[in-house]
Amino acid sequence: MPPVNTPAPEQAFWVVRPGTGELRPEALAEPVSGEVRVRTQFSAISRGTEALVFHGRVPASQHQAMRAPFQAGEFPGPVKYGYISVGTVEAGGEGGVPLGQRVFCLYPHQSAYVVPAAAVVPIPDAVPAERAVLAANMETAINAVWDAHSGPGDRIAVIGAGVVGLLVAWLLRAIPGTEVTLIDPNPQREAVAVRLGLSLCTPDAAQANPDLQGLDGVVHASGNPAGLEQALALAGVEARVVEMSWYGDQPVPAPLGEAFHSRRLTLRSSQVGRIPPERAARWDYRRRLALALSLLTDPALDALISGEDAFADLPTAMQRVAGPEAERTLCHRIRY
Repeated sequence: MPPVNTPAPEQAFWVVRPGTGELRPEALAEPVSGEVRVRTQFSAISRGTEALVFHGRVPASQHQAMRAPFQAGEFPGPVKYGYISVGTVEAGGEGGVPLGQRVFCLYPHQSAYVVPAAAVVPIPDAVPAERAVLAANMETAINAVWDAHSGPGDRIAVIGAGVVGLLVAWLLRAIPGTEVTLIDPNPQREAVAVRLGLSLCTPDAAQANPDLQGLDGVVHASGNPAGLEQALALAGVEARVVEMSWYGDQPVPAPLGEAFHSRRLTLRSSQVGRIPPERAARWDYRRRLALALSLLTDPALDALISGEDAFADLPTAMQRVAGPEAERTLCHRIRY
């Protein structure tokens, strides 16, 4: 009797314990009505949040709030976590999503998966799959710009030239008349900033520059408490400071003395898990994600992809990207 060829199970990346990950087999059921099966082409490491997850630094009080849409397991581990996946619909094809359609999904690192058709968003023809991995970060940046309430002619600083900070500055720069300055101590970020049409200066240079005092708005995205302190120092009277950094379990002293009250500053947190209330009646998450994908047509954004590894090497790649290479990494793409 000839041997029966059974398909090999799919594989997914799991954080098995803080600082250690591995690929594990995943059995997939056939998609039923209203579902699609997606074959992954690329995923990406969200260096800030995923580094905290990988190192087990999600506070117990935030375990529920920080769950990814298709997370499996619980913090600190074993947990299957992630929300950047680009692939092709290979089965199902219902709900207006045809077979062969390129899609983005907020799914962890996995070679293939089955999800409701409503959970995938088509990728525009003008956006390469390789660049579409920036969609989740672009969505976060859009939310921050909404939270900033910036307008034409504003002088704005963005502190922190990671992927999200760069995207926020790039979006703000498109508002007519705005003057946007990117602030980061890492000189390696300057070349990327120039590719995006942005100017970059160091924190010391920004503090000494009179043109960067009394700003109309400041967005902080460095993940460093010193950046928050500078953001509050650069903000002008009645200005808004948008805090994008999530520090995990790190205590952060907020410098609310000196001129914080006399300048009547607003310190506003920004997190992609909620749509700002002034838009929530008209916008939903799918519409916002579709907008993010539509904004990825500019080839200059490829500068935000700082490296790539094969999916088979993800366990070691995660250790590097969340560890010794963290300061050099922007968006690290995973190829399937």
